[in-house]
Amino acid sequence: MKLNQLRDLTCIVESGSLRAAARRLGVAQPLLTRSIKSLEKELGTPLFDRQPTGMVLTPLGQRFYERARLVTNELRRAQEELQQAQGNATGTVTAGLSIMPHMGMLPRALPAFRRRYPAVRIRLIEGLFPDLQEGLWKGEIDFYVGVTPRQVPPGFIHERLSGNTRAVMARRDHPLLGARTLADLAQAEWALPAADFNNEQDLTHIFLERGLPAPRVALEACTALSMMVALASTDLLALLPVQWTAFSPLRGCLEQLRLEELLVAPDISLIRRSELPLTLAADYFCDLLRREI
Repeated sequence: MKLNQLRDLTCIVESGSLRAAARRLGVAQPLLTRSIKSLEKELGTPLFDRQPTGMVLTPLGQRFYERARLVTNELRRAQEELQQAQGNATGTVTAGLSIMPHMGMLPRALPAFRRRYPAVRIRLIEGLFPDLQEGLWKGEIDFYVGVTPRQVPPGFIHERLSGNTRAVMARRDHPLLGARTLADLAQAEWALPAADFNNEQDLTHIFLERGLPAPRVALEACTALSMMVALASTDLLALLPVQWTAFSPLRGCLEQLRLEELLVAPDISLIRRSELPLTLAADYFCDLLRREI
């Protein structure tokens, strides 16, 4: 078995066809066909069903592909690490970030990283750990920084970075900007951010423990952009990480309600796969994010 065969297999799966994979790799299609046939012969089983619409993995092919993708991802990292250690800092760092680090950590960490590694491409994915867990496990995402999940499964290194608080946010001319307690917001309607727990139940609990009626939820936003648009264009309120209040692009658009209550938020953590060491560039990016806590 040769490394180029694993590369060819993963490229065909990701491209969807032999023709597209050959074009992406810059090789002749017959060479790619022979590579896969040789791999199938060595393994003693077909890896693909050849269909008019493209190449579809067989059940056994799917199992093999999952392993092959891990190998090719880690080989890519190994090559990038050697280049970075020799002063030729190229490659890619893929980071999964929830909303809080996007708002409160990335604006200062990103310019510093670009100064140190100007030739390294950064790929940012917004999401929570449950959404990104598969990519982390398969080596497609280097690390996750964000809201601590309810459970971190075996095979991951979990580093708590800090606690956090939340703030109630609204558009700049919202009629309830003068509110000082949650009781003043009893008649408001709310937008919910993405969370890996029942965030409506969480919001309701905050009100009920203060003897207030359950809040009315009118919208769920799965991304920061959706939340920004919803808050800026309606009378909805949202309970968001306090870092939203200091995010300069939102100034003049959204405002924090100066409530007397302290509203605790989930901890912020860094999570990565234990068996996959970070490249020098990815490790530096993590360190920059830590400094912004």
